Amino acid sequence: MRNFLYIFILIAFVACKRKEKSGKVEETRTSGTLKILIDESVSPIVQEQIDIFSLDYPKAKFETTVKPEEKITPAFLNDSVRVIVMPRLLTKAEEKYYTQRGIRINSTRFAVDGIALITNKDNIDSTITVKEVIDILQGKNSGKKLVFDNAYSSTFQYLKQLANISQFPAQGVYSKNSSSEVIKFIAEDKNFIGILGVDWVSDRNTKLVEYLSKVKMLGVKNLKGKVGDDKFYLPTQDNLINGVYPFLRNVNIIDCEGRDGLGTGFATWLRSQRGQLIVLKSGLGPHKLMPRQINLTKE
Repeated sequence: MRNFLYIFILIAFVACKRKEKSGKVEETRTSGTLKILIDESVSPIVQEQIDIFSLDYPKAKFETTVKPEEKITPAFLNDSVRVIVMPRLLTKAEEKYYTQRGIRINSTRFAVDGIALITNKDNIDSTITVKEVIDILQGKNSGKKLVFDNAYSSTFQYLKQLANISQFPAQGVYSKNSSSEVIKFIAEDKNFIGILGVDWVSDRNTKLVEYLSKVKMLGVKNLKGKVGDDKFYLPTQDNLINGVYPFLRNVNIIDCEGRDGLGTGFATWLRSQRGQLIVLKSGLGPHKLMPRQINLTKE
């Protein structure tokens, strides 16, 4: 009888182990696997959010693809991956890829980002106007040279639309392959102005601290009649929140999974108090300022 009981327990134990090994994690708002496309210019804040979310919910796994905007949108539009984070919304033409199949598009803003203009610390210039940036992009020779994080990046798409151009001019505008390359380049050459997402210039970017110590952000003055045309503004958190920095962008997570799964859960979490505190700590503008509670006690 004792041997029979021992064998029964052993069989049950082995069966449970096999079930654990072969069983898949349930797909819920806090568990499962999420494939997600991330625009490189806003990847630092997104990766930080993923890291904290994964600590809170260990059964949630993320498969991330980080590339410039024009490199990730095709994968989103051909239905390879149904969740994307980028600093813009889908266009009407892009929305048709999902709406014509009856798939609902859920777009959620969770942060306010800015496009930073940086230069070498030894450069005498500390300011630039939006008009000057547009003139350079339109090929009007001003002696100043711009270098973008990538020719396919969302930063270039943003300024290309602002300047109403379809491509780089023959002179004065160049590109690297990533934001980190721009920072390293500007740290060594004072003849260029680098253009990249604000979050990359944060003091939390420990991997590039050596190079960041050799660059500075330029103050930007907007076009006449626009918000921020009264003086030169740096892309500080206050200026992003107040909307006075000229080059502002909303960071959105766009979920077209068509079900209530991990994509929905992560999007909801990004706008929760915990997610918004991470945005606030990063130096970007949160979607919504969380109220602060102050406890007063009598001594």
